[in-house]
Amino acid sequence: MMKKRSNGYGRMSESSTTTTTSMPRIEEEEVEWEMRPGGMLVQKRSDNVKDLPAAPNVRLRVAYGALRYEISVNSSATFGEVKKVLTAQTGLQPDEQRVMFRGKERENGHYLDMCGVKDRSKLILIQDPSSIERRFIEMRRNAKIQNAYRAISDVSMEVDKLVDQVSAIEKSISNGVKVPEVQITTLIEMLMRQAVKLDNISAEGDASAQKNLQGKRVQKCVESLDVLKISNAKVKPVIVTTKWETFDPPPSAAQWEFFD
Repeated sequence: MMKKRSNGYGRMSESSTTTTTSMPRIEEEEVEWEMRPGGMLVQKRSDNVKDLPAAPNVRLRVAYGALRYEISVNSSATFGEVKKVLTAQTGLQPDEQRVMFRGKERENGHYLDMCGVKDRSKLILIQDPSSIERRFIEMRRNAKIQNAYRAISDVSMEVDKLVDQVSAIEKSISNGVKVPEVQITTLIEMLMRQAVKLDNISAEGDASAQKNLQGKRVQKCVESLDVLKISNAKVKPVIVTTKWETFDPPPSAAQWEFFD
């Protein structure tokens, strides 16, 4: 807008005044996006639960081989959360499950409502073939461990009996009683048989530790018997002599009467 005004000399001067109109400030809201299972880019769900109405629960029918289950979950839940619910029903861990819906396997991060799952929808549960193999291997491993524990326990009970015999021999020799050498030799052979049994046991972990413990017990007993064998050879046998006491016959008190 132009304005005119007179100066001191009566001339008119022109002055320009620039008027600036303030425009309202527009703040751009930052929008986050996420990729749908089908490949469509959509706006990400709001993390503020208060801004969204509560999602209803849906009942799902699940077929697992010849078995049928019915579970109730939130419609906005993920397939990963569905697997956790199915764990209590089937005994399968989430990583052992494959969930099919409309002919496609659904990933753990897929949302039920985004995939079109509605009330009374049917899901197909399949056990992951690789998990079957892993479970079979785990069962064989557990059975192997149990067999190792059982075999080590049997050896331990036999060693306990032999330890008692070693203690008895040690006590006899310490008391100066000579023990037949064959008894010590036989006991050593019996201990070595238990050592061979331990060597044939395949064990790992805690079972391996118990196996080593029993092996040390057997070795200690054999070493003790070797020492006792030397000590036993130095023991002089006790000679027992029997002295018989003699008695004089009692005088005969009977008197015989003779008849003609």
